[in-house]
Amino acid sequence: MLGLARSGLAAAAALERRGAEVVRADRELGNDVDLSLLEDVGVLVKSPGVPAEAPLVVTARERGIPVWSEIELASRLLPNPILGVTGTNGKTTTAEWLGLMLGAPVAGNVGRALSELDGEVEPEQLVVVELSSFQLEDVDRFRPRIAVLLNLEPDHLDRHRSFEAYRDAKLRIFENQTEADTAVVPHDLDHKLRAQRVEFAAADPLPAEPSLRGAHNRENAAAAVAAARAAGAGEEEIARGLRDFRGVPHRLELVAEREGVTYVNDSKATNVAATLRALAAYEDEPVRLILGGSRKGEDFAPLAEALGPNVRAVYVIGETADELARAIPDTIKAGDLATAVERAATAAQPGEVVLLSPACASYDQFRDFEERGEEFKRLVANLPM
Repeated sequence: MLGLARSGLAAAAALERRGAEVVRADRELGNDVDLSLLEDVGVLVKSPGVPAEAPLVVTARERGIPVWSEIELASRLLPNPILGVTGTNGKTTTAEWLGLMLGAPVAGNVGRALSELDGEVEPEQLVVVELSSFQLEDVDRFRPRIAVLLNLEPDHLDRHRSFEAYRDAKLRIFENQTEADTAVVPHDLDHKLRAQRVEFAAADPLPAEPSLRGAHNRENAAAAVAAARAAGAGEEEIARGLRDFRGVPHRLELVAEREGVTYVNDSKATNVAATLRALAAYEDEPVRLILGGSRKGEDFAPLAEALGPNVRAVYVIGETADELARAIPDTIKAGDLATAVERAATAAQPGEVVLLSPACASYDQFRDFEERGEEFKRLVANLPM
């Protein structure tokens, strides 16, 4: 087992419950480049954060040792039918929405590892699984009975090196599907599928209007409705789910309203496309936008072009601050999140929105986007009245 974060630990535990001998490797153990660990190894299971260039991964492939993601392993251990959800943006929202509509457990990229459900769910229970490109690039026989692709836009180019490689990893969600399965895809997706093709679009008629704001969330809702129908859900169940769902933390999360100013946490917007969606959701309100974080290889020009007159100020932070300042005129270099929040709050007028939607990953100053979002909420809570 290479990588001992949550999914790696869950995979190791599931294997050991079955009597398998597990060899653990991790940077924290100091043995993640020890090639002798591959002796007598039948399969290398790697955590999604481990790149394909890691020495143990490269050597395993050279020796003909299969390399699996935790998702591949868990799907072989669990007898459950899987509803898989992937895409550049909206995966967590749509997966959780489906979990509510279907009364199904949700696992995968955010929250519980799929291996954690081993022994905890009935064999016939449908499981909703959120899938990242990092997880899908190392599948082998993984076959979701229902596979959902929400969208495809540039992301994780620092890892995949090109949009084409990133796209190919995402499309592996359909690779092992058969004519008996269902593929839920955007209406304009040009990709040959063996499964039954079900298309969706933001303008689709729905059994109820979704509770979440923004055109992107109506598109997410349309995908969820199509997938829920394919899973056999009734229209009343679907309508209730559309009305009752309140969203997920760190995705256009309303934090507070203080002295007439609204504070919104969209820390999960770790790419340009996600921030463009956030801006569209607030296009009719005056916005003070906080951008920046660690680099992912994206072009910020589309973001600069999308900033309308409602964006009163842009505060840039982190590793990409200088790059964003070159792309976007008249930015305010705040450096870190605390300074950005303080300056935005000081300048904001009643009726304005202070929006954290960074368009970047968080690893320069935070452990992950969750920690960044929680820090934003803490800073807002501690603003002087």
